[in-house]
Amino acid sequence: MGRKQAFTKSELLDQTKKVLLEHGYEGFQLKLLSRGLAGARSTIYQYYANKEEIVAACMKRVMENVLHKVSAIDDSDCMNALQQLLTVYMEEANFHQLLGYAHKINKANSAAAAHDLEFIEQAHVTLKQQLERLFVRAQEEGHLNTSIPLPAIIGVFFNLIDTPNMMNIPIPQWSKLLYQIWLGGAGRL
Repeated sequence: MGRKQAFTKSELLDQTKKVLLEHGYEGFQLKLLSRGLAGARSTIYQYYANKEEIVAACMKRVMENVLHKVSAIDDSDCMNALQQLLTVYMEEANFHQLLGYAHKINKANSAAAAHDLEFIEQAHVTLKQQLERLFVRAQEEGHLNTSIPLPAIIGVFFNLIDTPNMMNIPIPQWSKLLYQIWLGGAGRL
């Protein structure tokens, strides 16, 4: 007799994210996925038809979470908004790793996966536009040194996300500290 269905769609997507981050897209297998779930492997197919659908749904859920967090940020103070965005991106530091798998998903295998990937692409554009607006405003308002090209400032900002936290400071405090360091180098002298 098989195992009873004992996991939810949310638990399935949580485990999918974990397996993707540990093994990558190429190493992602339903057998690995099912090992971390309390239920029969066949239960996965009650939620999703194939690997592509599961991975795309996982990516979409992560993107929805990021969009939800960033949409709650008040951008009336562009510098405060940038600091808050940095915190969100640091909390979801593996977000870009997951997005990197999007081009590997065969959209022809699943209309549902193709639909989720469209959502992800549009949401990525939305996030990029939000950041660009904030950085341009910050420079126009004199918060950032105009002699430093904006792409360089943005590049350094994004590299903060991967800065090792050797002191194990909680992410909100670590983000604030890195933001202060970044601003000290990019701020007006």
